[in-house]
Amino acid sequence: MEKIIVLDFGSQYTQLIARRVREQRVFCEIVPFRVTADDIRRMAPKGIILSGGPASVYSENAPIPPRDIFNLGIPVLGICYGLQLIARLEGGEVDRAAAREFGKAAFTAEDRDDLFRGMPEKFSVWMSHGDHLTAIPGGFVRLGHTPNAGIAAIADRGRRIFGLQFHPEVAHTENGSLILRNFAFGICGCSGQWTPEHFVETSVRKIREQVGAGTVICGLSGGVDSAVTAALVHQAVGDQLFCVFVDTGLMRQNEAEEVQAAFGRFNLRVVQAGRLFLAALAGVTDPEQKRKIIGKTFIDVFEKEAHAIGRTDFLAQGTLYPDVIESVSTWGPSVTIKSHHNVGGLPERLRFKLIEPVRELFKDEVREVGRVLGIPGNLLGRHPFPGPGLAVRILGEITPERIDLIRQADALFIEELKTAGWYDRVWQAFAVLLPSRTVGVMGDERTYEQAAVLRAVTSVDGMTADWARLPYDLLARISNRIINEIRGINRIVYDISSKPPGTIEWE
Repeated sequence: MEKIIVLDFGSQYTQLIARRVREQRVFCEIVPFRVTADDIRRMAPKGIILSGGPASVYSENAPIPPRDIFNLGIPVLGICYGLQLIARLEGGEVDRAAAREFGKAAFTAEDRDDLFRGMPEKFSVWMSHGDHLTAIPGGFVRLGHTPNAGIAAIADRGRRIFGLQFHPEVAHTENGSLILRNFAFGICGCSGQWTPEHFVETSVRKIREQVGAGTVICGLSGGVDSAVTAALVHQAVGDQLFCVFVDTGLMRQNEAEEVQAAFGRFNLRVVQAGRLFLAALAGVTDPEQKRKIIGKTFIDVFEKEAHAIGRTDFLAQGTLYPDVIESVSTWGPSVTIKSHHNVGGLPERLRFKLIEPVRELFKDEVREVGRVLGIPGNLLGRHPFPGPGLAVRILGEITPERIDLIRQADALFIEELKTAGWYDRVWQAFAVLLPSRTVGVMGDERTYEQAAVLRAVTSVDGMTADWARLPYDLLARISNRIINEIRGINRIVYDISSKPPGTIEWE
């Protein structure tokens, strides 16, 4: 199978590069930057992409790939740090920029024969760098510049080595997908045969080979990720799969009933564990501690349930690319942002072997796979929901009363979005309960109740997001309904932060 590999140098966008390449129906695999040239030969990629990264190429501990990757006869594209590596290793010069460049920049393409084929001479690109090229290596030519980066794109066409100072993988770069398409098809010679159907076929075969005569336990949450994971495993091994829904007491409204109705045919077992989770979370306010407690308790419940089922060899999880890149430095030195109970490795005492069939997919790719598997559209269209549930949407202490407040507010918010035709227009929407009370007036009485936040974002893959411009009338209606119908909340605010610099969830 034709593929392009990405060498990871720690960029938070590394997974996004792979996602953008896959949009071209070309399989893309991420590997550590320490991979050897012999390893690359065995992988036989059609192209190599060097990711960005937080380091400086001239720093003492800078991650450096094998020098001979440029002599394999395989096309190379360096992005940001990757460009600077090419320059540094090939005899050019990289120095600290007088003015760091973050955000949009006006790029001028001086040569549009290959990488910039089919594009205008000038377009906006997304920059994120503190170093820049001051001298082009021998054998290379300049392909473009920005006002602050005199060398923003280079090429050695004879060896098919290209470099970009900007990030074509982010949505903010105009023509970014076309640049990657030109690299994959025009320079690497790919044909674009990787499809959701191909992914299903390959995944089912791998799961069947991995499981053999064993049994699999899978946690169903009602979300897209776990549903697609269960469907893939079920297609591979049938009744060897046992699905478990753990009602943590931190789920959305009517979640348990919906899960039972949708997945009862998958050997579904329902565990009522709300009291257990609430007891473990009593008095805890730190978000990382919440996640770890929930993760440990979740695993404990799974162990007990697996023991009740009998021999269970594998645990299937719906871990996605964003879970991995924001939690664990899986491929390279990527910076950890937060932990997640679905990633980071299982406790050594846990005897399950792990199956994560959608670990290398983004949310929209998972939905495409779900359609191939025949999962109903209303389930595939559900907004993402965090593994720790409402615990990370309640800032401060978790109590039954606070859970009930935010669950009602969230349900009302979603109901109004659906009624107004906005639910499918946003990537994710939810309510957050703040750890403070505010003064209000209802009728002739003073109130001193909870404040809640409404959060709605637009996104393609969850790696970057912008706040949704919901109509004022809709926001007013939602606010009035929550305050009037839910006793205990007397103030509503709307979150207008983007990602970055914020995250989608509050904790």
